[in-house]
Amino acid sequence: MKVKRFLSAAFAATALMATGAISMSFTMQEDNAASRVVEDGGTGAYKAIMKEEPTLDAHTIFVPQDLSVFNKKNSLPVLVWGNGACNNSPFEHYKFLNEIASHGYIVVATGYMPKEGEQYHGPMSTTQQQIEAMDWVEAQNADKNSPYYGKIDVKNICVAGMSCGGLQTLFNCADKRIKTLMICNSGLFNQQNAGSAVGGMPMPPKSKLKEIHSSIMYMLGGETDIAYGNGMDDFHRIDHVPACATNFPVGHGGTYGQPHGGEFSVVALAWLNWQLKGDEQAAKMFKGADCELSKRKGWTIEKNAKMGE
Repeated sequence: MKVKRFLSAAFAATALMATGAISMSFTMQEDNAASRVVEDGGTGAYKAIMKEEPTLDAHTIFVPQDLSVFNKKNSLPVLVWGNGACNNSPFEHYKFLNEIASHGYIVVATGYMPKEGEQYHGPMSTTQQQIEAMDWVEAQNADKNSPYYGKIDVKNICVAGMSCGGLQTLFNCADKRIKTLMICNSGLFNQQNAGSAVGGMPMPPKSKLKEIHSSIMYMLGGETDIAYGNGMDDFHRIDHVPACATNFPVGHGGTYGQPHGGEFSVVALAWLNWQLKGDEQAAKMFKGADCELSKRKGWTIEKNAKMGE
């Protein structure tokens, strides 16, 4: 019972983990909707902005500031994100998500845009918000009056999430619009440890894994990550689609709050660039017996037969 109480408390505390290391390096932008520039727009070639969109309630958008360089031939792949603790704000992950956007992505995160210097204290988000995000990017890409018209690559969508957000992602894994999945510091509960889950979290059974139709990467925090057992168990059950499990020994909080998202953003970007942009240089992070990730300090990787060496 002590173990179950610990796991439950730890999942509930996801919203608070690592926030002490997070500082809001924002400047306000003149716009009709609230927006902020995070860490000078990120390190990528396309300086990003975090913003609200009036056409999509309870979501936060991270996107390059200058959309003029994007078109149907050079469009923005999509990352749909669910937050730890099923928070209805990406206040823990904004640096990580902004960094990804700066490399030529549109990121649609569940929940309200973080307020400067504040944590989110409100109702939990829902699995449906990830579906709403995919519906929205499709609608915006097709709307001639939208600033995103013809600029979003709706054929290349990754759905991802951290901790409880990872459970939301697995709940939605059967959606045919999904090109790839990233499950971060998360994994499905089984009958033996389901009682340790926090109330309100989605609880798909392990059989849900059979509904995955895309490639999938688990990005975990090593053996001290409370989701390590669940995530690795998921990975070892997946044999019908390409899958890998990556680990970096930082525990459940990941590196999201570090400058530009830390190590997790490096590996996530390599996965996205390979899976959504077909970048063969990025693929070297994962492909081959001596892949770059296996040689990167602190990281380990396991791959299933569908993914090959």
